[in-house]
Amino acid sequence: MKKIEQLISENSFTRLPQIFFSRVYPTPLINPYLVSFNQDVADLIELSSQEATRKEFSHCFIGNKLLPDSDPLAMVYAGHQFGHFVSQLGDGRAILLGEAKTSTGTNWHIQLKGAGPTPYSRNGDGRAVLRSSIREYLCSEAMHGLGIPTTRALCIVGSDEEVYRESIETAAVVTRIATSFVRFGSFELFYHRGEYEQIGQLADYVIAQDFPYLLDSNEKYEKFFQEILVRTAHLMAQWQAVGFSHGVMNTDNMSIIGLTFDYGPFGFMESYQPGYICNHSDHDGRYAFDQQPQIGLWNLSALAQALRPLISVEQAEEILDTYSEIFSVHYVKLMCQKMGMEYRGLEDFSIIEPFLSLMRDNHLDFTNTFRSLSNFKIDKDEKNSSLRDRCVDRVAFDSWAGIYRNRLLDQDNDDSERKLRMDRVNPKYILRNYLAQTAIKMAEEARDYSEIDRLLTLLLKPFDEQPEMESYAAPAPEWAQHIEVSCSS
Repeated sequence: MKKIEQLISENSFTRLPQIFFSRVYPTPLINPYLVSFNQDVADLIELSSQEATRKEFSHCFIGNKLLPDSDPLAMVYAGHQFGHFVSQLGDGRAILLGEAKTSTGTNWHIQLKGAGPTPYSRNGDGRAVLRSSIREYLCSEAMHGLGIPTTRALCIVGSDEEVYRESIETAAVVTRIATSFVRFGSFELFYHRGEYEQIGQLADYVIAQDFPYLLDSNEKYEKFFQEILVRTAHLMAQWQAVGFSHGVMNTDNMSIIGLTFDYGPFGFMESYQPGYICNHSDHDGRYAFDQQPQIGLWNLSALAQALRPLISVEQAEEILDTYSEIFSVHYVKLMCQKMGMEYRGLEDFSIIEPFLSLMRDNHLDFTNTFRSLSNFKIDKDEKNSSLRDRCVDRVAFDSWAGIYRNRLLDQDNDDSERKLRMDRVNPKYILRNYLAQTAIKMAEEARDYSEIDRLLTLLLKPFDEQPEMESYAAPAPEWAQHIEVSCSS
């Protein structure tokens, strides 16, 4: 295991011309202190857990002291924000230090979020507050626990330094890792500038780093785009299957390798509402829950345009035309798993959709209802009252339950075996907004960070029965019904 001084070996992004980034150093913060340390990610990058006990740790991961062999930089990119193109964005508060290379050969890019202003801060302070850092830290790990591709988070380091948002808050830096932080907008920048050579340079870099199996292909750029499309379609299906809303699906927030990242006003649904809007700033509902799959395609179309110097219009359109089926098949397969059904084809949606409608019409909790569905009994005399009694329209439930029962019987399915399978894919615990808010309140008001660590442990194993944490599976209490989050979160 490594010491922090041995963690970084290089920053491969600096092999690209400097038009792709600006070198910038983190801005120091006063009185740094460790808020939370994630042992799971430390193991991933082969960092000794003992390092977190050193005084130097907080200084290094808040940006006060530079790790050896770091070559810090901010990446430049553009993007479509709420459908409108912005010609230059970039890392306004994130600084990429370099890469930790593991014994397995994986290069983990290490980035400090909230480490101070960069040339792309657009008059911002480059800071993150403790509140938003806790939310990102917990949600990235919650998504990992759910098996959804995501950036990971190593630690939060806080400071007493004041940061001005809607009110005065304290600063914090979250250290996040990924094998790439390149975005759709990274390509859009150079396309809209007419700098087509840079598009090829960036594509070659990303392919070498994350798609090396395409290097010798005669159609590497077409296959590169196809791979991005498949990963994005699968990611959208996974979000929909767990009731997750990102909130700000701008193209500059879309990962070129299919990760969930840039956690801001995200939200996991409580009661099932297809039109759920988690972002208080999204007044038109562009990024509502049920719009996410289509926005994924819209963003891929914007990327396809940016890749036109590498891929013909005809090839791009042919690849884009595959999106809907790839998404639909993956989504229906995931939903069949959640419902304990063998996948037979897209026609399975005829059983899935009425169940979702029942949940919508009866305001049922998305996560808890799917978890409870594993207790469904196929005996025709069984009323399945634990589910039925939650519905106001019990006639509608009985009608659907009959169809569902016949499908399960047709599979020659055993109740207990099916329950085991369903509980492995239907989480009991998710990061509900009120759980995050409780941890934030304890941290802000009492400097008590124990709830952050408790949630971290819980959310890394969301499918397990954890009797001592049973209350964490409950829907939002009355006081939390109206929690609002926005892009400043």
